[in-house]
Amino acid sequence: MVTSSSSHMVSQQTPSTSLRGVSSGYRSSVEYNTCQMKGVFMPTPSPYDLSPIAQSQPSLVEDGREQTEIQSHIGGPVDAVSDKQIADVPPKLPERDFSGTPYVPVYVMLPLGVINLKCELIDPDGLLKQLRVLKSINVDGVMVDCWWGIVEAHTPQDYNWNGYKKLFQMVSELKLKLQVVMSFHECGGNVGDDVCIPLPHWVAEIGRINPHIFFTDREGRRNPECLSWGIDKERVLRGRTALEVYFDYMRSFRVEFDEFFQNGVISMVVVGLGPCGELRYPSCPVKHGWRYPGIGEFQCYDQYLLKNLRKASEARGHSFWARGPDNAGSYNSRPHETGFFCDGGDYNGYYGRFFLNWYSQVLVDHGDRVLSLAKLAFEGTCIGAKVFTGGTRQLVMLLS
Repeated sequence: MVTSSSSHMVSQQTPSTSLRGVSSGYRSSVEYNTCQMKGVFMPTPSPYDLSPIAQSQPSLVEDGREQTEIQSHIGGPVDAVSDKQIADVPPKLPERDFSGTPYVPVYVMLPLGVINLKCELIDPDGLLKQLRVLKSINVDGVMVDCWWGIVEAHTPQDYNWNGYKKLFQMVSELKLKLQVVMSFHECGGNVGDDVCIPLPHWVAEIGRINPHIFFTDREGRRNPECLSWGIDKERVLRGRTALEVYFDYMRSFRVEFDEFFQNGVISMVVVGLGPCGELRYPSCPVKHGWRYPGIGEFQCYDQYLLKNLRKASEARGHSFWARGPDNAGSYNSRPHETGFFCDGGDYNGYYGRFFLNWYSQVLVDHGDRVLSLAKLAFEGTCIGAKVFTGGTRQLVMLLS
């Protein structure tokens, strides 16, 4: 218990009125501390409090001619409590009845690096012990990332699932369930990342020759965290589009782990849709200097997204709109500091509304395409995706 110095002084200088009549109905510290006294603070017993005998005695003050009996109080507010307020204190906390409410399954996320870059299960004995602990406390299952950069690391369409096979078998034998994440982004550099898992090596090689496969900001800085949505339909990945690469990966997973789908061990597949697996632009990269609460920057300056923007602007009859805003600030700007986002700014003009509608529609179209392919690959399985709604991350579940 933390007690302020002022309460020490009160208990040492003036004896306090006994509160036994108020708190007698509470048989435990939990009940006592949670009683609702309509805003009145009820301090818990302190080793510095005087004995009950001393508390019940009135204090005497000598003014030189007569003695005046004064009843002591604790801190002042207690004497303002009416009899009705004291009578309103419930004798005990009500017990909540959860019967009839839907069951909520509980899944625990495994460490990001439970599988190493060689697709080997790290410390299987230690992991088995941890899984048994989870089983003993009635956890339903675990969630694990299946990293694109590990499974298809060296050669296109050459998939190595060995470490995941051992992990899934271990989970199945303990009669736990699995939620599996199709992770098409790199791991490392973001909040909570404790390992580094890059995109596949063959993708990085393509990126060195053609860096436009990555999201790009106004200054030309590339972000290799995930592929730009501008190449969803561009055959720039050894003859395949990005959508075809994602689908081939998901289909390989579905075929490889068919038995775990059939017996219900895999209960959900969460599909990565962007940076950190989330359906959003990588607008606030720490590696490029962004710090909270900066507004970030638009990420539409690779040649493929700019080509898409040009087509959209020409379709509207305004080819000169084929550009990003030039007054939207930088990563650490505040909205009121920019001509685009400030009150009455360009965001609400004809061009601003056009650009923002196009920018957001590219995001929506990407999510729709990838999830449609996931539904095809995992027919009959619950599919999930991480999206932003109202400034918070949400896991949205879709029944396939």
